[in-house]
Order: sequence, then structure tokens, then C-alpha cells
Amino acid sequence: MAQPAQPTTNPPLSTTSITRIPISAPAGLLTITQPPATLTSYYKIAPSNIVTFAWNFSYVLATPTHLTVKAVCDNGNTYNVGPTDGVIDGKATSVVWDLYSYQQNNPNTPLAQETYTLNIWDDRGPGAGRAPGYLQANTGLKFAMYSPEPYTSLADGWQCTTCSAAWSTYAANPLLVSMCATILIVFLSGFGLLRHWR
Repeated sequence: MAQPAQPTTNPPLSTTSITRIPISAPAGLLTITQPPATLTSYYKIAPSNIVTFAWNFSYVLATPTHLTVKAVCDNGNTYNVGPTDGVIDGKATSVVWDLYSYQQNNPNTPLAQETYTLNIWDDRGPGAGRAPGYLQANTGLKFAMYSPEPYTSLADGWQCTTCSAAWSTYAANPLLVSMCATILIVFLSGFGLLRHWR
């Protein structure tokens, strides 16, 4: 007896591996492995500071021909990640980004000291819907960048802005004032009691 044919789906794309995928297959996933997605990583924009983003694939039955990797800043700017303007091989499991080199080569859109979201998508683009066996876009990693301040020596006038104001922060604290008043009252009361016992 012949088996009934399973329904198939074929998104309008050519892929390098599989062209017929069962409609019951789950959508492909990309899971970030470096840096840990549970923490916000901070990267310094400085010479020789290389950033590596790495990931694993799950349930991807239609291997994409390429991946696009972008960093979307909270200020609205979007930056290409990696040495190839954000487009890498579809089988790649990592990308390396030289932040300082990018900063030097792109003076019109410099990297901001802000929080970013890493976006990775396949040939179908960033807005492609879920499709069985095809990679679903990943926008789950947050990270931040900062630029180091230039060194200023004490002789050149460096001052600790938070150090000199530390006492005023404690002095204005109601808990500290009430504790000092309590200790003073206990001490004076005890001193008065000791004078009467003589």
C-alpha cells in the first residue's frame, strides 16, 4: 500500500543543501555561545581589542548561503560586524570584529558608547517569518561599548570628583546623624549616672 505524501514547504529561495523540507520540521535556531547571553558584556574600543561572537545552529535543514551580522545601537545607528561588511559564509559559527579598526575606518559613523543588540539573519533578510528548517533571525544578545579616557596625571591637575564629596554623602545621611546622636546621648547619660554613684 502506498504511503500518503507528506506536505512540504519551499520558501522562495535556493539553498545549498536541502530543497524539500517537511512542513512539520521546526524553524532553525541560532544560539549565541560567546559572549554569554545571560550577561551584558562591555567591550573597550581600543587598539588590539578584538571581539568574537560565536554561535551554534539547531534544526537548520536548509543551510543558508550567507549570514548577515549587524550591531544595532540604542541611538538608532546600525553597524556592520566583522571584516566583510557584515556578510559572512552561511556555515560560519563565529565572527571576529576589530572595534578600533572599524572606528578608524568609519569616521562618519563612529561606534557610540552605548548598548547594542547583535542581529544575525540568513539570505531571506531580517524580517523573514518562521519557516520549517530555515534559520530564524536572532536578536537576543545585548552588549555595550566604551572608549577609555586619556590618562591625566596628578601633576596635570587630575582630581577625584567622587572622593572629595564622599563625606558630604555620609554626613547628610539621616541614619548616620541619628546614630551619632544616639551614641552621644548614651555617653552623656552614662557619664551623668556615674557622677551620681560616687
